[in-house]
Amino acid sequence: MNHTDPDRTERELTEALAALAGGVRAAPDAYRTARGEWLRRERRRRLVLAVLITVVFALATLIGLWVLNEAPSHPGVIFSGLASPQVGMR
Repeated sequence: MNHTDPDRTERELTEALAALAGGVRAAPDAYRTARGEWLRRERRRRLVLAVLITVVFALATLIGLWVLNEAPSHPGVIFSGLASPQVGMR
């Protein structure tokens, strides 16, 4: 039977993690490198968004022009230019 004291386990784990963390040294320019990568990603995100907005706007404009071009060129029944029956009855 293995009897371990919870305080002992916690203490040993804390010591092991402290020893492991004590051996880690950050690179001198780590912050600058991480910030540069973040700024590059942010610029790319904004560029992709601008291109996407431009493409959607251009497609909407082209579809609108196509729909307007497909409208019939001859006048319809409502706007036929004929005088209404009420005007001719005077």
